[in-house]
Amino acid sequence: MGRQKIPLVKIKKDVDRYSTFSKRRSGLYKKASKLVRENNVDLGIVLSSPAGNAYTFFHPTHNEVIDRFMNLKTDLGEQIIAENSLNKVNQPNGRLNELDKRGEVAKEKFISLPQRIKSRDKGRWESIDQLNADDVIKFQAWLDVEEIMLKDQLPEASSSSQSPSEDADI
Repeated sequence: MGRQKIPLVKIKKDVDRYSTFSKRRSGLYKKASKLVRENNVDLGIVLSSPAGNAYTFFHPTHNEVIDRFMNLKTDLGEQIIAENSLNKVNQPNGRLNELDKRGEVAKEKFISLPQRIKSRDKGRWESIDQLNADDVIKFQAWLDVEEIMLKDQLPEASSSSQSPSEDADI
């Protein structure tokens, strides 16, 4: 079915309106952070909540954004502050992206887990066609080592399993 367009109408219940505002505000801040990170832009957002509280999001600083808007030149100190603010935004976002990637990998592993369990339960010989080239080489090397070990143990086993001679005391 997918997403459907929801008409923009005023939410009547105060509790629902406050909750929706809080969720949409955090979503707006995430989008603003992404815009700053990907496009290296100066950005300013000023919001007033239904309860009358003011919320702001400025990058790099409110002075930088206002100066840019007013076409005023900035001094070196403001530019250093702006670059520092950009680094503060990019570092957590980089960590968040890394954690998102790890989560996706973990999710893929979790999704493939039942299939791997199924193939493991089939037995080694039934699932041999699912091995990639590296696995086949490793398996062949293991078989070669086992063959050599068996050949070494075979003379020992055959000499110890011979029936005792008739003149031996039992």
